[in-house]
Amino acid sequence: MNRFHSSPIFLICLFALASPALGQTKLPSPAVKQTSPASKAAAQKRSEANAEAERVAAERRAQARSLLLSLASDARSFRDQTLRARTLARIADSLWDTDHERGRELFRKAWEAAETADHETIRKREEEIARLKAKTGGGYAIPAYPNMRSEVLRLGAFRDRKLGEEFLQSLKADRQGDVNGEDQRMGLAKELLATGDSENALRFASSELATINVSSVDFLTWLREKNAAAADERYLSMLEIAARNELADANTVSLLSSYLFTPHAYVTFHGNGESYSRMGPNTPPANLAPELRSVFFQTAANILLRPEAQPQSQTTVGTEGNYLILKHLLPIFEQYAPKGTTDAVRARFEALSAMVRESVRTRNAVPPQASRTSQQSADREQALLERIDRAKTSAERDRLYFQLATTAMERNDLSARDLVSKIDDSEFRKQVQAYVDISLATNLIHAKKIELALELIEKGALTHIQRVWLQTQVAKLLTKTDRDKSSSLLEDALSEARRIEGLDPDRPRALLAIANALHLIEPLRTRDAVFEAVKAANSADGFTGEDGALDILFQSKGFSSASDNPVPDFDIKGIFGLMATNDFDQAVELAHGFQGEAPRAAAVIAIARAVLTAKRAPLPATQAAQKN
Repeated sequence: MNRFHSSPIFLICLFALASPALGQTKLPSPAVKQTSPASKAAAQKRSEANAEAERVAAERRAQARSLLLSLASDARSFRDQTLRARTLARIADSLWDTDHERGRELFRKAWEAAETADHETIRKREEEIARLKAKTGGGYAIPAYPNMRSEVLRLGAFRDRKLGEEFLQSLKADRQGDVNGEDQRMGLAKELLATGDSENALRFASSELATINVSSVDFLTWLREKNAAAADERYLSMLEIAARNELADANTVSLLSSYLFTPHAYVTFHGNGESYSRMGPNTPPANLAPELRSVFFQTAANILLRPEAQPQSQTTVGTEGNYLILKHLLPIFEQYAPKGTTDAVRARFEALSAMVRESVRTRNAVPPQASRTSQQSADREQALLERIDRAKTSAERDRLYFQLATTAMERNDLSARDLVSKIDDSEFRKQVQAYVDISLATNLIHAKKIELALELIEKGALTHIQRVWLQTQVAKLLTKTDRDKSSSLLEDALSEARRIEGLDPDRPRALLAIANALHLIEPLRTRDAVFEAVKAANSADGFTGEDGALDILFQSKGFSSASDNPVPDFDIKGIFGLMATNDFDQAVELAHGFQGEAPRAAAVIAIARAVLTAKRAPLPATQAAQKN
């Protein structure tokens, strides 16, 4: 048999031949990405573009600061103290991040001007209240007046808590106090809370939370939306304070009940007078722990069942007030409180029933505007219809139709307009129609009822500015679903705005509202609309470019109502801020076109703030590395 024999020499030769190849074998190494010349050029262009963008942004920021400093110098000589205070405070706020000391100096100058402005406003407000009381026989309703110390305080305290305390102490020492009779500390706390700064809001409010009133309870209600645990803890403290206070009465219990059961709605009684306040939206009750309710009912029962040892003159409620508050609170006790507690409160209520007049016993303890179920609304409407059938005079019927119309208005029902038409007194009917239609307009926009709002545009007894507002708001709501209809509405709004008399400050307000809508719908037309608004502002009397609002006022001997609904679209701030980010030079040119000090100041500050708060362009990689 032949066999293959491998010789050692042969094997050595094979290894010798193979070894050079083995020696050259290497593990695979990561691929090295080769950058093409085109990619390098593109990266270089991006780097240069970023560097140029940062250079331009830095230049714009320098220009913005220069605009503010120049305006601050001018503002110190403004004769209008309100304008001086507002302008200096906003400049201080805008410069704060880059120059604390200058900002603090300007805030103090603003406060001096605000004190002078507020004292003059208080005098005018008192004169207006006296005039309205004489006209209506005692009742009056007025919108809130500009409160300059409040504005300066809010901005200053947000930047520097010590400065805020300094201003608060100055206000506390002023015997004339606040313009609108408000608690400035609580007002500031609520504004801080609205910005999300619940920690500082609590710091400012803490000293006032030992007092139980509408302002303090409402603050906790707002706080609960941001920090439920902190709000509930402070509310428990309020309950403890009420339990220890010998002067706590049914009004105290009614206020405390609002936190748990009727957020932002407050019912109190003083002698024979009822007071109802709504400080916020119609909010459903919070989902609270049963333990919290238990403490409330224990505290409430202890107060409500106290012997009436206080002389009548020292109570805030009186026997009839106690009766009406118990009537208001009993449904809450029956639904949530232990049976024994409820029985005791009901027994007190029945005992008081024998002590009050028949007219008080038949009186509804819950105001019509308070939270109401649909069935309760239907019942109330039926009751009003029955009263209309029994009405003995035309004036009585007119008042009942007015109440019926406002009830329909509250549920966004255009049948409210038909009910108004049944009022006999032509002058009263005209007043009610105007009040109902603008109230419906604001309700429908809030609820985004577009079809009903379009119908109201055609039929409503609206002023020119009210119609422009409604048209522009509906146009914005239709932007995504019907752009052609949006554009058509803005054309109609422009025609409506041009019908406003040239001297009327509502004309530039209307044109600014149109410009704001155009920026969203047809941005290329924005500049022309703003230019027309500037021309109109220069012809209008008293146009400031600030505090744009729909004032809804109604005065009669039986009913008074006043509300101011802020409309940012009527103001200069928003549109000039938007324009500054798109074309700085054009925005500055238009701002300097204002002849009045107030609109020019508002426009310049809006432009500067938009630039100073804009996000900076990202640095090129090489510059970022050097900076780090």
